[in-house]
Amino acid sequence: MKKLVATLIALSALSAFALTGCTTNPSPSPTATPNPDTITIKEESVTIGAGTEYELGGTLTIPEGAEKPYPSVVLVHGSGPNDRDETIYGNKPFKDIADYLTSKGIAVLRYDKRTYAHQAKMAEGYMDLTVREETIDDAILASNLLKSDERMDKDRVFVIGHSMGGMLAPRIDAEGGDFAGLILLAGSPRTLSDIVLDQITAAVETLTGEQKALGQQQLDSLASIFAELDNFSNEQAKAIDMGGASAYYFKEMADHPASTYLSDIEKPVLILQGGKDFQVYADKDYVEYQNLLDGKPNVTFKLYPELNHLFMTSTTGTAEEYMKADNVHIEVLVDIAEWILNAKK
Repeated sequence: MKKLVATLIALSALSAFALTGCTTNPSPSPTATPNPDTITIKEESVTIGAGTEYELGGTLTIPEGAEKPYPSVVLVHGSGPNDRDETIYGNKPFKDIADYLTSKGIAVLRYDKRTYAHQAKMAEGYMDLTVREETIDDAILASNLLKSDERMDKDRVFVIGHSMGGMLAPRIDAEGGDFAGLILLAGSPRTLSDIVLDQITAAVETLTGEQKALGQQQLDSLASIFAELDNFSNEQAKAIDMGGASAYYFKEMADHPASTYLSDIEKPVLILQGGKDFQVYADKDYVEYQNLLDGKPNVTFKLYPELNHLFMTSTTGTAEEYMKADNVHIEVLVDIAEWILNAKK
């Protein structure tokens, strides 16, 4: 099974990360934007979980010259081991976001993910691993760190979750993050297993001949395991090696669906999606968000037709374009900054 899943994941778009039109709700009246000429970006080194078994290095960018207390943001990574910049080849989307938001008067905290900073140690117990140990606990600690900083407005600490971070942000908020608002970049209210199957299906379609037939057989085997997740006990799921994680990783996440947290949420939510994203789909994941939340006055949606999963301009529509250094599109950065600055307390 481990070899089977490793082969399939290698075929899927997840391997790049380790895991139309636009509809918007009316926004509050704009507030004054800080003058960038008066703001200096200062970087401070911080530690998430200081004194714990899994200390994480981080960077806090401070908008010196902006009005205090600062609104602030925690950045939560996508799937797999990620550094604090969420580096993908020459691209550093989290650094792009942090630098721009800070230039507009918003402090930003980004940090190395636990599976990046403590990769060997995390690998020892990977069959018991869940998104709680991988992502949720550290994001909550990051939120608490900002709220304990007297320079920050404790009532205006936000979260930006990208990809799987976007999927998990509502749960992080509910389980202790307690943010002022949520920004979901290329997230999804669907299950991770459904998304993985879609990605691998697309990858198998690129194969030919015997390779395609073998890939389809393996895909069918994986689909049968995912179909039984609800019927497995936790111990049974932990015994199924999926290659880097057990079936329990998928089961535990499916037992805490984002839709449950989002359906009753009343705080501000901003949902952004790239139209040329081939890892999380505008016609499935983004549409599912709309089906779940459209009409709620606290939720704003925006689709960027020409952008990919990194919210960078898409040229080839494939993972190859990630190898070319680019930056998060300025329209996305402007939209995020204005939404945070205009969000009601």
